[in-house]
Amino acid sequence: MNQPQAEKNAFYRLLCAQAAALTEGESDCIANLANLSALLWQELPGINWAGFYRMHTLPDGTQELILAPFAGKPACIHIAVGKGVCGTAVAQNDTQLVPDVHKFPGHIACDSASNSEIVVPLRHNGKVVGVLDIDSPHLNRFDEADREGLEQFANIVQQRCGGQLE
Repeated sequence: MNQPQAEKNAFYRLLCAQAAALTEGESDCIANLANLSALLWQELPGINWAGFYRMHTLPDGTQELILAPFAGKPACIHIAVGKGVCGTAVAQNDTQLVPDVHKFPGHIACDSASNSEIVVPLRHNGKVVGVLDIDSPHLNRFDEADREGLEQFANIVQQRCGGQLE
């Protein structure tokens, strides 16, 4: 968790290489998201949830996030755009790095053990089509090195699944 920058950078280079190799040649988005969730769960220390939400259009035309493959305890199924950390990432089209979720206005507590969170938007043709969400029971678990590494990881997800998440 509190590793030197160079170590974290090397860790994320390896993690991204593993993600690319794991999804190489596989066109099924659900299979890829399932394996990538498992990879994050296995390799990232100090987390208690890792997974994805995808954009979903309701019958009235509004959009929300809906649960996709993940590793960890059961999670919230529906998240409104603009609500919680995930919904805020969609509304702002920007990564949300939250050192203490209890201080985040409108945080949605799917697991009361979570204390910090990072959410990275997934895009296709510039449009947010989902998010990568990772929670930790530790305060201040994620830093700028994690943001950079997980944004690179998200690029692999986008390459493998972006169009299928819409």
